[in-house]
Amino acid sequence: MKILYFDVETTGRDPKVNEIIQFAAIVEVDGEVVEEANWFAQPTRWDCIEEDALEVIGKTREELETYPPASALMDGIRSLFDAYIDKYDKTDKFYPAGHNVQFDLDFLQAFWKQHGDEYGTGSYQNWRSLDSRVLAHFLIAAGKIPEPENIKLETLCTQFGIPIDAHDAMSDITATRELIKRMLTYFK
Repeated sequence: MKILYFDVETTGRDPKVNEIIQFAAIVEVDGEVVEEANWFAQPTRWDCIEEDALEVIGKTREELETYPPASALMDGIRSLFDAYIDKYDKTDKFYPAGHNVQFDLDFLQAFWKQHGDEYGTGSYQNWRSLDSRVLAHFLIAAGKIPEPENIKLETLCTQFGIPIDAHDAMSDITATRELIKRMLTYFK
């Protein structure tokens, strides 16, 4: 099984207008981590940056100006995916994994299309995601874990004793991977 644990930090909440400025991933093949990536990119739509998004992730416009162009991020992601997935083989796809991973998937899909690939990430993933947010809801409903005050990643990590530097994509996805691993033990 190939799992792509990934997280993005963005310039806002709308993948139609906002963009990825950090992409972090952990590639796991048959239970073993085979590669990690943590890349940054300049936005191309500077006028669509939401100031509150920058505040949440602790970045400034000046800092974003020092990042490589978005095309370099696209090249990196494509190379990473091509290294582990045969995009022409329907049975060889990543399981995308994350916390509230649909948000990240929507941004990744929009990013992919923005950079000229009309098919997006569908050639590389199977769309059957592993989501720690969804797993938390199941565990709470089953009475396996106490109900936290909210289902935010940082709150769940605190509950499970997992260290995290929230809103840094690499820290978030490293913590999410550990959180999913611990949550899955309740299903055995």
